[in-house]
Amino acid sequence: MADEIKTRYSDEELAEFKTIIEGMLEQAKAEYNTLRQVVMHGGNNDIEDTSPSFRTVEDDGANQLTKEEASQLAQRQYKFIKNLEAALVRIENKTYGICRVTGKLIPKERLRLVPHATLTVEAKEMLAKQGKN
Repeated sequence: MADEIKTRYSDEELAEFKTIIEGMLEQAKAEYNTLRQVVMHGGNNDIEDTSPSFRTVEDDGANQLTKEEASQLAQRQYKFIKNLEAALVRIENKTYGICRVTGKLIPKERLRLVPHATLTVEAKEMLAKQGKN
């Protein structure tokens, strides 16, 4: 057929996504390690010098994380790291960017924002309506 449908991203496109993901992964691991330090050392360490992204803005001006907050953030960060690592595996397998529900390519714009995405927005909305994810 002359009307060819693209079923996967090219090796060049996959290499671009791999670079994006590796950069995010490096940053995520650094932030995770900072959070782990806060959790292990009591939660009232001064972390603003090492990781300004973890400052909290509160009415009283406090800018330190509690041990519990740091633990919750660390858990989220760990999950994010695992999702990014899984995306790298999909790149190696050349299955990256393919929706696990529809089999369609996930738009590049979405993958640049959410590089570990495994669903198109349409599939995600469809699953949300069904109560699944």
